[in-house]
Amino acid sequence: MKIAFFLLYLIQLLPFKLIQKLADVVGYAAYYAAGRRRKIGETNLHLCFPEYDDTERQRLLKRHFRHMAKLGLEFGLYWYGDAARIKKLVRYEDKHHLDEALAAGDKVILLYPHFTAFELAVYALNQDVPLISMYSRQKNAAMDAQILAGRHRYNNVFLLARTEGLRAIIKQIKSADAPFLYLPDQDFGAKESVFAQFFGIPTATIAGLPRIAALTGAKVIPAIPTRQADGTVVLRFYPAWEDFPGNDTLADVQRMNDFIEARVREMPEQYYWLHRRFKTRPEGEPSLYG
Repeated sequence: MKIAFFLLYLIQLLPFKLIQKLADVVGYAAYYAAGRRRKIGETNLHLCFPEYDDTERQRLLKRHFRHMAKLGLEFGLYWYGDAARIKKLVRYEDKHHLDEALAAGDKVILLYPHFTAFELAVYALNQDVPLISMYSRQKNAAMDAQILAGRHRYNNVFLLARTEGLRAIIKQIKSADAPFLYLPDQDFGAKESVFAQFFGIPTATIAGLPRIAALTGAKVIPAIPTRQADGTVVLRFYPAWEDFPGNDTLADVQRMNDFIEARVREMPEQYYWLHRRFKTRPEGEPSLYG
């Protein structure tokens, strides 16, 4: 593991354009080498884009692997790179939606789905804005320690262990003048989840967003990072959702999934397809992953 950290440290010393080119090569190789993950991605894209033929889906997945390689090779930059350099690689769009809410004293939940540029964008944002975030312990102790150190590198984040649950989240949001960074779009199992449509598929989706918003009075402001052709990232903030939450939890969760799906369709190669998003099925339905 120390060797991997050292390699990432060396990579971040390279010019950013060279890191991007190196990631393209690594991503190309990973597409063929990572057979298990490739099959998960193929299944996800087949389910979500049935209108694409096999060739189109293959091209999309190859581009996705390159984006995932950029995410991976940039970790040295996130952890060890100059903070000012990171800031220069991220441009905000419509950040006034967040700034105005915070200036007014509002509690804020940043809806932040798993797009592949999410780490670079948040390492820039956290320099300007304190954040509350969840953290899942890593099995490898060295990796766990390094990720935690990276998360705390600006001393501007309130980390909560995922095992602490909803009560800890509510308490922290109420006590801190910081947005809660909320990443809901992975399969966390049937507990605390409802089945809402995502790309027309009943998908186990945690119902935390409307619950947290209701209990804290927080505004929901989506933030979406988009990788540009030169490798830099635009972090776009959307207007706070009106009339949220409503009186129907499932409708609220469906609204969230619909928003995420719309953003995915705008740049499908940049969404995280290598996770078994549809692993948990409604009772009686077979696995979609064979």
